[in-house]
Amino acid sequence: MKIITRFAPSPTGKLHIGSARTALFNYLFTRHAGGTYLLRIEDTDKERSTAESEKNILDGLKWFGIDFDNPEKIMRQSERTSIYKKHIEKLIADGHAFISKETPVKEGGREEVIRFKNPNKKISFDDMIRGTIEFDTTELGDFVIAKSLEEPIFHLTNVVDDIEMGITHIIRGEDHISNTPRQILIWEAIGAPRAIYAHIPLILATDRSKLSKRHGAVSIVEYAEKGYLPEALMNYLAMLGWNPGIDKEVFSKEELVELFDITKVQKGGAIFNEEKLKWINKEHIKMAPRAEIIERIKAYFPPGKELPKNSELFFADLVERISIFSDVKELVGKGELNYFFEAPTYDAKSLVWKKDTPENSKVHLLAVLAKLENISESASIPETANDFSVESVKNAIWPYAEEKGKGNVLWPLRFALSGQDKSPDPFTLASILGKEESLLRIKNAISLL
Repeated sequence: MKIITRFAPSPTGKLHIGSARTALFNYLFTRHAGGTYLLRIEDTDKERSTAESEKNILDGLKWFGIDFDNPEKIMRQSERTSIYKKHIEKLIADGHAFISKETPVKEGGREEVIRFKNPNKKISFDDMIRGTIEFDTTELGDFVIAKSLEEPIFHLTNVVDDIEMGITHIIRGEDHISNTPRQILIWEAIGAPRAIYAHIPLILATDRSKLSKRHGAVSIVEYAEKGYLPEALMNYLAMLGWNPGIDKEVFSKEELVELFDITKVQKGGAIFNEEKLKWINKEHIKMAPRAEIIERIKAYFPPGKELPKNSELFFADLVERISIFSDVKELVGKGELNYFFEAPTYDAKSLVWKKDTPENSKVHLLAVLAKLENISESASIPETANDFSVESVKNAIWPYAEEKGKGNVLWPLRFALSGQDKSPDPFTLASILGKEESLLRIKNAISLL
């Protein structure tokens, strides 16, 4: 069988996490099988469907890395009214549907709709995730399939489009299970071979309640704006409700396609945990090309900030401190990166380690200053064959720090360079700032003491 699947969002809102994972599971299943993946826009709800929502969905899918096999010929239900009308007329002619006279619920309400004539029978289908599911359709009654010949509703349009697109497998959220018996009855009435269903578990909040915006159910585009990598979000969502059964958590898109097996999708709800998502994002940041990561980080710096002398080392240090790129903006906003761009200001007492004295701190800084002055900033000078690197700075200072007490020596040095209680180690700081700026800041600290 040539596998054909579809993702069919309604443009009545933004592309959220749950819908994105549905799109992803369809994508992984189809690409693993070498099938065809189609996009359909279900926009029959004219009052709620908007061009803005459709754009948000399409932009979100593109950023997410989901591609379809019909990018130039996307099916839109709003353009297919005449096709649905023909099917409705045939269902009526064949005795599977009828025009029903209604008593309006409120003034101006509809006096007639088109209902499907329910055969009142038991049906069953084999779900690829949940096994055999049975329904007694009697309780559904004669359900509505259209408001009029030119106003079909979801159950009818969904089935007609799946038939005409040749859809073989329907992968969607478990909240659609209740729709399946109605749709199977319509499939049978039209006389088309039934598609194979797979209903994936819902995504839940940490307290196992329905996922809401408060718990992370925001637009995919918002995750992009926060500074998540699309491959990291894809990796995380793929693991929500599915596991390849190997001792590994970080995957590329290609690995996910290769490993995906829909029969291994769990039946129970999957818990959304943004902290775990951040961890996976951090792992993908570490794996990404450094040049690409540097450009992404720069985008979160305020304009006018001049980068430190050893910017490569600066970015390497920053990568270790962030989980998402917007963390950079937060660090800048809190002033936690100020010392990289401008000399810090502080009280002289801050330079003294615990029970040590200002006099001792001054002695230690003078000793450190002398040792750092002997390090060349260029590796091209043959007599030193060294540069102002993390390693060379540490090698120059470490024996003295071990002799006099690491805290006594390294605390005043780190504070002299950063002016903050929390910062990278002094060896990294000195190398990032460069020899000239580092010595200048140490001399300033000595003068304060």
